[in-house]
Amino acid sequence: MTKSIAIIGAGIAGLATGCYARMNGYDTRIFEMHDKAGGLCTAWQRHGYTVDGCIHWLVGSAPGQSYHDMWLELGAVQGREFVDHEIFARVEGRQGETFNVYTNLDRLERHMKDLSPADTEPIDDFINIAKTCAKYDMPMPGAPEVVEASAGLARMAQYGPFIRMMAKWRSVTISEFATRFADPFMREAFTQILIMDVPEMPVVTAGMTLGWMHNKTAGQPVGGSLEFARSIERRYLELGGTIQYRAPVREVVIEDNRAVGVRLANGDVHRADTVVSAADGHSTIYEMLGGRYVDDTVRSYYSDLHTFAPMVHVALGVARTFENEPVVVNIPLNSPVTLGGVRVSRLPVEFLGHDPTMAPQGKTVVRLMLRTDYDYWKRASREPKDYADAKEAVAAMIVSALNEKYKGFADQVEMRDVATPLSFERYTGNWRGNWGGWLITEKTIASFHMQKTLPGLDRFYMVGQWVEPGGGVPSVALSGRQLVEILCHRDGKKFATSVP
Repeated sequence: MTKSIAIIGAGIAGLATGCYARMNGYDTRIFEMHDKAGGLCTAWQRHGYTVDGCIHWLVGSAPGQSYHDMWLELGAVQGREFVDHEIFARVEGRQGETFNVYTNLDRLERHMKDLSPADTEPIDDFINIAKTCAKYDMPMPGAPEVVEASAGLARMAQYGPFIRMMAKWRSVTISEFATRFADPFMREAFTQILIMDVPEMPVVTAGMTLGWMHNKTAGQPVGGSLEFARSIERRYLELGGTIQYRAPVREVVIEDNRAVGVRLANGDVHRADTVVSAADGHSTIYEMLGGRYVDDTVRSYYSDLHTFAPMVHVALGVARTFENEPVVVNIPLNSPVTLGGVRVSRLPVEFLGHDPTMAPQGKTVVRLMLRTDYDYWKRASREPKDYADAKEAVAAMIVSALNEKYKGFADQVEMRDVATPLSFERYTGNWRGNWGGWLITEKTIASFHMQKTLPGLDRFYMVGQWVEPGGGVPSVALSGRQLVEILCHRDGKKFATSVP
């Protein structure tokens, strides 16, 4: 008899779970609160422009990186064009300095040493971190719950230099590493080496990113995030899966401490042999399950672990091209400003002109993701006008700042779109509008493993960014793949994959 799985959420984790479950003969139905797939991996239309809300680079975009095999299985990369940028970001100084974060590591090394000859030691250390990451393909790991310990030990033996590098640097954050630079500009610029403002992440995360880009296996998909998600949705449907849209799950149905189905907000009950939540972790545990299946470990996740900072996402449609600009320009403000309750001294500005699907010909989408204060927006939302005014104030301040750098910019802005943490919370149900789940820290970067089950509850599993520290599209898709490995092991099946 075919076993059935009810999957909560049609984001990348839920879609990947559904695809691999169908490859292995399970009957699946995904319940999605929204009217489209993708979850946080999404985009939306505004006045002829496409506002993209997710992918900046995709690990495994090309052969040579193990995650590419997963994307092939999910039908996500076939026929898709990826852009590999020569310059990942340009960080500008207040005295006219320029730090180009080249994706070619040899060129990056020469550039950094030209900028700051006195900082040879930290430059050599960082380039060694990145080149070590580039040398070793991170194999797509099997589910830790079912992989034999001997296999893991054998793999570790092959990765000696990488493991030693991780042991040395995993506890050093980007901001801590930056203090080693004698040059004041490099000390500031290095903290901005990634697009998102995450100086509290370990410096090895920056090394990994640039290592992948050096190998041209972390490109940016043309067509954007929603089309990427839709390709996996098509794969799932072609495999015979079912998705029910506008079907928010109110609770997981439990009988004798065993998940037996889901109850939707409209009261309908759908029974299944197994229930998988690819939805927000906090609402899953404390709302759909009523907080009944927690222990000290689960509670500690939500009390002790750090999440990515909330973001306000600003997109501008501009009747102008920016051919001479790299994909990201990080510019300093003449004086700090307060945006969304947070003091800001720099603007990381993305120009999406490399993707012709984002804007009409001769025009460009300009995108910014800035740290913000969730509670600021929550307070503002009590009055619709206050909330709208707060969003407009953020957009106006950014347009004004960019107009100082790009003369005539303000008059060329045709579209403004501001998405706050409340926007993401409303659209995806994510706790406090969180877009990335658990932050990568010294504790979570390597050996930390979060269980996909909850204590005392049988036939229930979780996947996605709330069980995979660091979030990101590849890791949440992998969590779905690994879960189906666990289910196959549980049910005495040989885990199987296929490529369309």
